[in-house]
Amino acid sequence: MDSIMQKHKWKLVDLLLGIRPLNSKWIFKQKMKADGAIDKYKARLVIKVSIITSIRMILTIATLRNLEVHQMDVKTAFLNEDLDEEIYMEQLEGHVVLGQEMKVCKLVKSLYGLKQGPKQWHEKFNNVMMTNGFNNKKKVKRTKDILNSRFHMKYMRLADVISGI
Repeated sequence: MDSIMQKHKWKLVDLLLGIRPLNSKWIFKQKMKADGAIDKYKARLVIKVSIITSIRMILTIATLRNLEVHQMDVKTAFLNEDLDEEIYMEQLEGHVVLGQEMKVCKLVKSLYGLKQGPKQWHEKFNNVMMTNGFNNKKKVKRTKDILNSRFHMKYMRLADVISGI
């Protein structure tokens, strides 16, 4: 448990009266090679919250305006920023610290599924976009190059499927 807490930047604390901790879960995936062999195993700790309405709205607007939607993957985009507010999570199932069963995890950094993660990522991303301009296809290409130099990213292609949509 100590190595998990250090990696994800949280610490055990007493739960304050009136505060409800969030639930989390592990999501495990196998990344496959083109020939069907397993390339690597991935594990991601996520808060149990999922809202896809915003993505649907963006895709609808892009469709109505006949816009191209490009897809890029930013590695650990939501995990890099310190949190501006106090957020508590229950101890991980199967990893409860003996003798400290009543304590909760106080998050220091964001986790996937946490509503504060996208907000902080958006602020960082918006700042990069606005300071470098964003308008036509030439600027889109330039912007992708700028983002790729600033964040660890890979260009995936024109988007055809986003979050299963």
